[in-house]
Amino acid sequence: MNTNSFHFEYKVPGGKLLVADVTVEDTIITSTLISGDYFLEPEEAFDDMTQALVDASTKDSADELKNRLDASLAKYGESLALHGFSTADVALVVKRAVSGAKDFTDYEWEVLNPGPLPSPLNVGLDQYLLEEVQAGRRGPTMRIWDWEDRAVVFGSYQSYQNEINQEGVEKHGIQAVRRISGGGAMFMEAGNCVTYSLYLPEELVAGLSYEQSYEYLDQWVLAALKKLGVNAWYQPINDITSDNGKIGGAAQKRINGAVLHHVTMSYDIDANKMMDVLRIGKVKIVDKGIRSAKKRVDPLRRQTGATREEVVQTLIDTFTSRYASHMGKLSEADLAAGQKLVDEKFSTEQWRHRVP
Repeated sequence: MNTNSFHFEYKVPGGKLLVADVTVEDTIITSTLISGDYFLEPEEAFDDMTQALVDASTKDSADELKNRLDASLAKYGESLALHGFSTADVALVVKRAVSGAKDFTDYEWEVLNPGPLPSPLNVGLDQYLLEEVQAGRRGPTMRIWDWEDRAVVFGSYQSYQNEINQEGVEKHGIQAVRRISGGGAMFMEAGNCVTYSLYLPEELVAGLSYEQSYEYLDQWVLAALKKLGVNAWYQPINDITSDNGKIGGAAQKRINGAVLHHVTMSYDIDANKMMDVLRIGKVKIVDKGIRSAKKRVDPLRRQTGATREEVVQTLIDTFTSRYASHMGKLSEADLAAGQKLVDEKFSTEQWRHRVP
């Protein structure tokens, strides 16, 4: 019989620290200890909570583990009080532990802020840097995008003709660039958005559902927005919103061993020009409960009063203050590799129109 011990620490957003120490024989949990600075009443519930997951399988989902916890604690009824955490949080920290997960704090991060690059090259670098992390040639990396051109960067599975208005593209001199991640189209004019990418080992999201991984990977961003005076939160699956409306959205691309996670937040978009370039379907507008697509994204400029440069610097400062990291640079070889992908893939009609 194969016995292993697992340890994972999880800070509940806005709540307390949970620490899971779990022993597993083959794929069966044989003991759990959930420690931390949380509050739990009555005291007897602690023993039931620690015993609830014994005999569970490491293959069980976090939801299945939560159900076991809820069933074990149900006898306490209204006398049960969990302060600073929930049974869902306990299930999550145990699932992350037995999945061999790692946290942001387990890595040394490289932060890249290379300045303006052509939009197609920004897209090409996403694939290149993701594959570099996958191959182990580069550690976990955060990259700030910047650009001076005009582009529509649209999702890997979006239809070109359904999403992009060719007349508007030609009128405004727009480049249409298909990226490797799913999600929706982004109208990107110099200075109108704040965009960053994370390139990370898959262990960082181990034990998380697809939906949970989005919010987890952007907790530091919500903290940065709070510093800028914006009360922001996640709207599943991939939207960042606030008291005054949607700010931006995230997208991911997963390959074996590595994950690309990137976010674009609106800073100061010309809504009329955006509407000339993008075809935003009526069904999508109605689903959002709004009457005009121009109201869908609330710019950071109006909510913060900060310059775009100040917003970007706050993101960098927040990231580097929370996680071990250093500022890095893209080498000439990195840029050349990204450009090679642009020439061979991202600038081709075959890729651009892969979904006509």
